[in-house]
Amino acid sequence: MSLPLYTKSQLALRNGQDKPQIWVAYQGLIYDVTESRLWRNGKHYEHWAGQDLTEELKDAPHTEGVFAKFEVVGKIAPPNPPR
Repeated sequence: MSLPLYTKSQLALRNGQDKPQIWVAYQGLIYDVTESRLWRNGKHYEHWAGQDLTEELKDAPHTEGVFAKFEVVGKIAPPNPPR
């Protein structure tokens, strides 16, 4: 099964404010965390939804295993090459 690609701009809209979905990305995959009580209103501690959290996970008190309980809804699209 191939996953749909989303740009970082499209991901940014799924922040729990602009659209009802709450999505975050980690290592190129996009996870739907809408149903997580820890992501209410698109915020989880000092982290905001709608962005790639790969770099921020280093400082988290949990491992990447936390993503296993969430549905993967897409992948981050590679940036457009400059023309």
